[in-house]
Amino acid sequence: MNLTKNFTLEEMVRSQTAKEKKIDNTPNKEQIDNLKYLCVEILQPMRELLRRPVIVNSGYRCPALNKAIKGAVNSQHLKGEAADITLGSRALNITLFKALKENGKYDQLIDEKDYQWIHISYKRIGKNRKQVLHLS
Repeated sequence: MNLTKNFTLEEMVRSQTAKEKKIDNTPNKEQIDNLKYLCVEILQPMRELLRRPVIVNSGYRCPALNKAIKGAVNSQHLKGEAADITLGSRALNITLFKALKENGKYDQLIDEKDYQWIHISYKRIGKNRKQVLHLS
C-alpha cells in the first residue's frame, strides 16, 4: 500500500526483529493514518528536497516489538508518529538533520549516535513540541 509516491506501508512496518521473533507488527487504522501523515508531511518532502532516497530503519512498532527491542514505553513509534531514518552516511545524515530542523515540522528531532540515524516524529493530532536532541 502506497502512503506517498515513494513510501509504502510495508517499509514503515518492516522489522527484522519482528520477522525473527514472529511478531505481528500490523498497525490499526489510526496508526496507518499517522504513518501516512508522517510520510506526507515530513518524509516525502525531505526526499524531494534532498533528491535522494530516505531509508526507513524503523517506523511503526507494535507493543510486543517495541518491548523486544527495548524501546521507550511511551515511544511515538507505537502510535505510528515516528521513524528512524538515514540517507546512508553520517555526512548525509547531518544534511538531513539540518534540513528537517529548518523545515520546522517535527515533534522530536533526534540525532542518534553521532548521526548514525535520525529519529523524527510528528503528531497528526495535538501540539508538536519541536524538541531537538543529540543522543550518543
